[in-house]
Amino acid sequence: MGIKIIKKLKFRPKAIICDMDGVIVDSMPYHFLAWYEALRPYGISVRCFDVYTREGERWQKSLEDFLKGSAIRPSKALFRRVFMARRKLFKSRFKRFVFKGAKEFLVCLKKKSYLLGLVTATTKTGVKEIMPKNIERLFDRVITGDHVKKGKPYPEPYLLAARELAVKPSECVVIENAPYGIMAAKSAGMFCIALTSSLPKEFLKGADIIADKLEDISGLIDKTCEL
Repeated sequence: MGIKIIKKLKFRPKAIICDMDGVIVDSMPYHFLAWYEALRPYGISVRCFDVYTREGERWQKSLEDFLKGSAIRPSKALFRRVFMARRKLFKSRFKRFVFKGAKEFLVCLKKKSYLLGLVTATTKTGVKEIMPKNIERLFDRVITGDHVKKGKPYPEPYLLAARELAVKPSECVVIENAPYGIMAAKSAGMFCIALTSSLPKEFLKGADIIADKLEDISGLIDKTCEL
């Protein structure tokens, strides 16, 4: 078991809110490959850390950052070409792989009357393409990038999830895997658990608990749901 407790979870949360990519679905390697291949024709090379550390922010902002330092001038036409290429590449390569224990963990929490929320920067259409239906239906509320004006690292997505679930931010536990998601959760006033599914511990500072996988933290939230 790999787990680092910075702050103990001393309350029984009413809601568990999860990120999608890198927490429920192992999709981050495919996001990286899509970015890498979509930008390569323009002479821009991105590393996996460049993509992983920006997970959660709007793709337009990521593209702006990736273009910095290059001779390419941003334009609406360029953004659309890159977006369409990245989307096509992702769809052609992506294979659904749900992290071990994720479904069992969510089912157990559901049976124990916890409210479940999903917060992702992905669009509503993207969620349908990435998340298996039998897992998506376990969530009481799904907040996508379409629902907010300011996504992660701003707190708006998580605050909206709390309102939709009719709970206070202080009654929520967030499960994340990226710096922007952690910042968003903590800015919203929520307890945050981070998983090292995409990035090592040193990138996840700010989380209350850091663990390697869902199996490590399942018993911390509810002992009867320990995997």
